[in-house]
Amino acid sequence: MDKALEAEPIKKNIIKKTGTGKGTVRNGGALFGIILPAIIFLTWFIVTENGVFSSAILPSIKTVWESFLSQAQSGQLAQDLGVSLVRVLKGFCVASVLGIMFGVLMGISEKTDRFFSLTFNSIRQIPMMAWIPLIILWFGIDELSKTVIIVLGAFFPVLVNTISGIKEVPKGFIEVGKMYRLSKWELFRKIYFPSAIPSIFVGLKLSLGYSWMVVVAAELVSASSGIGYRINDARSLMQPEVVIVGMFAIGIIGILMDKILAGISRRITPWTADR
Repeated sequence: MDKALEAEPIKKNIIKKTGTGKGTVRNGGALFGIILPAIIFLTWFIVTENGVFSSAILPSIKTVWESFLSQAQSGQLAQDLGVSLVRVLKGFCVASVLGIMFGVLMGISEKTDRFFSLTFNSIRQIPMMAWIPLIILWFGIDELSKTVIIVLGAFFPVLVNTISGIKEVPKGFIEVGKMYRLSKWELFRKIYFPSAIPSIFVGLKLSLGYSWMVVVAAELVSASSGIGYRINDARSLMQPEVVIVGMFAIGIIGILMDKILAGISRRITPWTADR
């Protein structure tokens, strides 16, 4: 036992000196993740340089880059992204509040779960594109309809993961809380909610991704501004480079927002981080 205890500091020292450990693994993983994008860009370059496809179908990397610079310098790209981002954040915030609220109620109460589950599951099976014409008919083509569409698309990932997180709280924790005669509010605040937070954040991250997909779909159908509108307008004008710039911008903003949520999650739930 003493030898094992003495060996532990030596092991840590070796890891520190040789640079092995989590930092190296993460750096290696990041480099490994670049391989596929590099292959895609290389293939794209070779295909366009050799004229395999018409530039009207697949523009060159240079053309796309020039289009990005043009849109960035004119402020068009920032304006389109800003409009869509505001819509996403409004719908995402409303969907998050509703999803967590209903998820907690349905996770804690079996009666509430039975009351809502059939209706929610039925609505969840209907593709979002099928809802868009009806929502436009009900709410018009103004900002409210787009917010409603985003809320409907982003609500269910938060709901499902919140329910899962609440129901997976160990029964022993609940029994201990009842043994100490905690009120229902104290049980929720001290046991249910802290245990469900990691699962809730999984739902929030999924919901944020759905919000971006839904807002683009909504803007493709009925909008005069936003990145989805710009993509649809460029398609009708046969400007594939503008379409690709819009797609890249959506992907990059989505990744950044996902990283922000992941960072918040690590701060709130440090016990879930890799040790």
